[in-house]
Amino acid sequence: MKYEQIADLLNGIAERFNWEKIMEGDNIIGLKQGKQSISLEPGGQFELSGAPLETLHQTCAEVNSHLYQVKAVAEEMGIGFLGIGFQPKWGVNDIPVMPKGRYEIIRNYVPKVGSLGLDVMYRTCTVQVNLDFSSEVDMIKKFRASLALQPIATALFANSPFTEGKPNGYLSMRSQVWTDYDNNRTGMLPFVFDDSFGFEQYVDYALDVPMYFVYQKKKYIDCCGLSFRDFMSGKLSPIPGELATLNDWENHLATIYPEVRLKRYLEMRGADGGPWRSLCALPAFWVGILYDEVSLQSVLDITADWTPEERQMLRNKVPKSGLKTPFRDGLLRHVAEEVVKLAKDGLERRGFKESGFLNEVVEVVRTGVTPAEKLLEMYHGKWGGQSVDPIFEELLY
Repeated sequence: MKYEQIADLLNGIAERFNWEKIMEGDNIIGLKQGKQSISLEPGGQFELSGAPLETLHQTCAEVNSHLYQVKAVAEEMGIGFLGIGFQPKWGVNDIPVMPKGRYEIIRNYVPKVGSLGLDVMYRTCTVQVNLDFSSEVDMIKKFRASLALQPIATALFANSPFTEGKPNGYLSMRSQVWTDYDNNRTGMLPFVFDDSFGFEQYVDYALDVPMYFVYQKKKYIDCCGLSFRDFMSGKLSPIPGELATLNDWENHLATIYPEVRLKRYLEMRGADGGPWRSLCALPAFWVGILYDEVSLQSVLDITADWTPEERQMLRNKVPKSGLKTPFRDGLLRHVAEEVVKLAKDGLERRGFKESGFLNEVVEVVRTGVTPAEKLLEMYHGKWGGQSVDPIFEELLY
C-alpha cells in the first residue's frame, strides 16, 4: 500500500471520527485523540497506543473501537488490515517507505549492525502490552517474571510462518528476525536477574546503547552509533555544546528494543501480531500474572532457578519450535500450561470477570497447536500448498 493511500486513510479517520492530525512537514504521520494515538510504522504498519485503563473489558473495547473506525474508512477504499506477525508475501523491496525523518536515519544505520534490521522495520508486526508498577521493588519482580516468560508468550502467540509466499521453517519469523537486528539494543537482559538490579542498572544499560538521533527544531539529527553519555556532557559531535534534555532521554529509551522494555511502565515485546481473537488474550495473559500477587510470586518461584543459559536457549529456540521446545525434563508446553493456569487464577482473583479473555490461549495450551501451526495446516491442506493468498482472507480484521 503506497503512502498516498495511507495518508488518505489517516485523513479519513481523522475527519470521520474526530482525531487530531500529527504532521511532519506536509505529511500526515499519525493521529491523536485524548490519551490515544495512532502512529505509522516504517512499513505502513498501524500502531494504536491506547490510554491507561483499569480492566481488560475497557482495553478490549478500546481495541474494538479502533478496529471499527479503521475498517469503516479502509473498506470504502478497498483496503484491508491483516493480523499477522510477518509480511507473508512481499519482499523488503516491495514495501513502500513511510516519509518519517527518524526512519530514514535508522534505515541507513541498521544494515551496519545486523543483517535483518530492514526485515524488522518493514515486514514485522507485534502486539505489545504495557503494564505499570507501584515501586522499584514491584518493578523488579514484574520485570524478572515477564522477561523469563517472554519466550512462552512468543510461543503461545506465534503467528508468522510464511516469508515471500512459502513456509519459512519458523513459527515466529518475527521473533527470529529480531535476533539479528542490533545486539546492542535487543535481547534477554541477563543483568535484570542480578541481585543488584534496579532502576539505576537499567539506566546504565540504556546509557551504553548507541544513539540513533536527536530531535531538535522539528528536525532529526543523525547521531547513529554515538554515546548518550557524551551528549550529557555536551560532547556530541553533530551538535557540540548542546546538553541532553529529559525529552532527549525519553526519545533514546524508545530506541531500545529488548524483549521487555522499561520506561515509566514495562512493555511486553514478545508476541506476534494476530487476529482479533488474540488481541484481548495477550493483555489477559500478562495482567493475570503480573497484577496478582499470588500468581506473580508463583511465577517468580517457578523461574527462580532458570539459568541465564536456559533463558537464552528458550529465546533462541522458541521462534522455530514454539511450545515443542525441549525444556529440562519435558517440553515448554508443560510450563506454559502451568503459567496459563496461573494467569487464569490471577484474573479470577481480580474480580472483574476477565478470565474469558484467556480462552484463545487456554485452547492453545490444551491442544499444543499454536496459531502458526494452524496456518501451516491450512497451507498444506485446504489452501493446496501452492499459495499463501488465502491468508489475506483468513486473518483479515
